[in-house]
Amino acid sequence: MARRKPEKIARKKTAEGAYVLFDVVYEDGSRSSNRKIAREEVEGLDGDEPARALIEEQDRKIAELSGRPRRPIKSIIRSRNQ
Repeated sequence: MARRKPEKIARKKTAEGAYVLFDVVYEDGSRSSNRKIAREEVEGLDGDEPARALIEEQDRKIAELSGRPRRPIKSIIRSRNQ
């Protein structure tokens, strides 16, 4: 009896590259890697500058939920792990 190849199941495609990842360095020297920002937010003429405001907003929400003060951001750079 001949073996049949299993049929391929259609998979829902994910939006490849829907996010840009950033590494954040805080003024106290700590670091947060691979922070996600929607690609559409950083595709404009302003480059990566809008990402800083979005990451600061993420940090505010995290600080509010955790009850810990927000740390000031020293710099942000795109992650190499993309």
